[in-house]
Amino acid sequence: MNKSHILWGCLSLLTLTSCFKDEAPNAECDIVQAWIHADDPSAMFYQASDSLVYVISDKTDIRFTVRRKADITALAPHFAITPGAVMTPANGSVHDFSQGPVVYRVTSEDGAWHRDYTVSVVPVTQTVSDEYSYDFENYRLNSKNKYYVWSDEEHGVMTDIWASGNGGFNVSNSNAAPLEYPTIPLEDGFEGKAVRLVTRKTGALAQTLNKRIAAGNLFLGEFDPLGALQDPLNATRFGRPFDKRPKQLSGYYRYTPGPTFQNVDGSPVEGKKDVADIYAIFYRNHDANGNAVTLNGANVQSSPLIVAKAIMSEVPPTTQWTPFSVDFTYLSEIDLDLLENRGYSLAIVFSSSADGAYFQGAIGSTLDIDKVRLICETQE
Repeated sequence: MNKSHILWGCLSLLTLTSCFKDEAPNAECDIVQAWIHADDPSAMFYQASDSLVYVISDKTDIRFTVRRKADITALAPHFAITPGAVMTPANGSVHDFSQGPVVYRVTSEDGAWHRDYTVSVVPVTQTVSDEYSYDFENYRLNSKNKYYVWSDEEHGVMTDIWASGNGGFNVSNSNAAPLEYPTIPLEDGFEGKAVRLVTRKTGALAQTLNKRIAAGNLFLGEFDPLGALQDPLNATRFGRPFDKRPKQLSGYYRYTPGPTFQNVDGSPVEGKKDVADIYAIFYRNHDANGNAVTLNGANVQSSPLIVAKAIMSEVPPTTQWTPFSVDFTYLSEIDLDLLENRGYSLAIVFSSSADGAYFQGAIGSTLDIDKVRLICETQE
């Protein structure tokens, strides 16, 4: 067996889905997918694809969004779970979700491990407000107390709408303390708390695979830790359904680039300075064939489904809190019927190293973000 096979074998072991303890053979207890059957999907869901939820490996909150008048008093969610595992309540059992979420426990085949999932069905209406505030005050440690995650209000419910690459960093730096991760809270922000993004050196395994840095990032969307080392561009899934026409993104930032920019092989690039990323993307979340689409690290700024961009062309270094503001530039017209049916998604992205997705940047680059505002056009 050659060295590369050994390394990828080690990677496979490192990225096995875990419960509350390190995994052992036949000890997996995860929900992989969840779906709800409806005789008339258009009466219940805004988009037919909303009936199926792919469950990211480190998530335990499964949420279906339905139309405001949908009947959710007798629904029977079904789940794809890891082989040999069992769940209670029973897979496919009927529940009244108008009374609130239902907690499902998945127990491993050997009975020694379990994981609890909270499943909710949330009726949503078209958003009324034309201004959104993101202040990064709501954060907590993840279920294993390894790294921080952020939530914000969405349709009146606190939801983990923000994602970061912290889960991927954990794959190769599992012994790091929470404040040693790339995306961490900052107690003294511009006003209240803020978020700090730091480009970090990765662990030994990632170094061997030429994935030597991990940029601090925070974005609207999801991140799949299991794919972080194998396919990092696809591990980042940008955007959440959004039913307003965004007009402007603003906020406050501080940025200090790290001292030495390095290529993917770790070699320094003389004279090159690291740069940060601040941008937002508005795009159609279904293709021409009606298939659901989520943009990823490979196409978040280039997909033909993009209808508007707000990209800060330069993030000048500054040690003082500095305001930023960037308008959305529209590439095509908005379909108002599609907008009302949540057929568009919005991604807001911050990163301490703009080329971090390609494992290039400067260790120590630090971007602080606070008081972000999204202004949308008033709809008559």
